[in-house]
Amino acid sequence: MIRSMTAFASRELEEAGFFLSWEVRSVNHRYLEPAIRLPENFRFVEPEVRVSIGKWLKRGKVDCTLVCKREEGEEGAVIVNTVLAKQLVGAMSELEGLMNEPSAVSPLELMRWPGILQAPEVDREKLAESVAALLNETLEELVEAREREGERLRQLIVDRCDSISRQVELAKERLPNVMVLLREKMNKRIAEMVAEPDQDRLEQEMAMLSQKYDVDEELDRLCSHIEEVLRTLDQKGAIGRRLDFLMQELNREANTLGSKSTDTNMTRISVEMKVLIEQMREQIQNIE
Repeated sequence: MIRSMTAFASRELEEAGFFLSWEVRSVNHRYLEPAIRLPENFRFVEPEVRVSIGKWLKRGKVDCTLVCKREEGEEGAVIVNTVLAKQLVGAMSELEGLMNEPSAVSPLELMRWPGILQAPEVDREKLAESVAALLNETLEELVEAREREGERLRQLIVDRCDSISRQVELAKERLPNVMVLLREKMNKRIAEMVAEPDQDRLEQEMAMLSQKYDVDEELDRLCSHIEEVLRTLDQKGAIGRRLDFLMQELNREANTLGSKSTDTNMTRISVEMKVLIEQMREQIQNIE
């Protein structure tokens, strides 16, 4: 299924006294470029995060942000390191025996000693598993959003392809008239210059002009490229670059059609084709 590169997804989870939240947003980019923002104590999961992103996405600039907070009621929870506290109290008692006028040490001052107060132990491995699982759920939601937007883009491209095909048919219908008008214009110009024109030479010149201004090949290639665009839309995987290449080919043929035109209607058809191709190209920039 065709996927857009523009989407947003978020998931939340409460786990082991923590509130976890992933936010993932993506925009179009030539390659896959993840930007990962993690709390300092979760830096160790970054390699796994990059692997997960690579499994789900192939192209796009992807911003992934993890928020981790303790749940309400857990924020101020601390544990006293009683072993270290007893050691400090014992050391202070020995020092008091050496001092003439020892001063009392308050519990508040003791609490300031590094290591006395500790946060509750957290099962980092279990928490990391929850972070990874939540990320995969978020990426799955992101892909679903990309596919929904991709379906809209697909319909837009199909509609433009149909419009170009109609322009090709108009050009094919117009082509015989263009050659007739070209012959008439040439006959008139020669008649103004020569009283009795050489018919054989005239036919030779007409044959050369017909070959020069013939656009049958361009029209056939336009049809072929349109068929390839529609076929590519039904392929699986990343198709954005292939579609972008096909837009270049379509534009080349439309330009050639315009440059060979000797008729205002054919010129108008060429311009309309280029407008439709540009509309598709702008949207294809968002396709993975």
